[in-house]
Amino acid sequence: MHMIPRLNEISLILGSKSPRRKALLAQMDVEFETFTIDADESFGSDIPVSEVAVFLANKKSSAFSGRLHKKLLITSDTTVLCGNEILNKPADAKEAQVMLSKLSGNSHIVNTGVCLRTEEKSASFYVETEVTFKPLTDEEIEYYINTYKPFDKAGGYGIQEWIGMIGISSINGCYYNVMGLPIHKLYTELCTFLSE
Repeated sequence: MHMIPRLNEISLILGSKSPRRKALLAQMDVEFETFTIDADESFGSDIPVSEVAVFLANKKSSAFSGRLHKKLLITSDTTVLCGNEILNKPADAKEAQVMLSKLSGNSHIVNTGVCLRTEEKSASFYVETEVTFKPLTDEEIEYYINTYKPFDKAGGYGIQEWIGMIGISSINGCYYNVMGLPIHKLYTELCTFLSE
């Protein structure tokens, strides 16, 4: 028995190569398959920064080339907003150092957009979480980058890693959202989406 309505009748596809999203969805006790979607992640300058994540989640969904007969596709994107600036995945250690220096001693917003799509319909939403870092020393930043190499993470950090444990002083909102998938909201939205 599944806690989500109609989940026995439909298969879930996670359109992501993120190991963190895969692990989080698995912890919802649902069966799913994963599919890597190669989508252009560019966006226009006219899109408000708070809407970029959900825009890209929808873009990834549209780029899915498979059939969705009796299947539901989940795509998502996470952005880190420091003021009005989006901090993407750092290209190298120098860029990661610049990003973490900006986050040090400040609060920022992590925004994850999610799109749900079947053959018949689609729905999308986003969740915001405010994260505050203590002032980080240059040595802490350097140690984290050299040890954990966070080059696949928006904002240059993973909340579940060393830097999150020693550096994050407060979180206002969903912790799992910062990891890349807002599980509470996703569960609620899936229940609604599949019961309609």
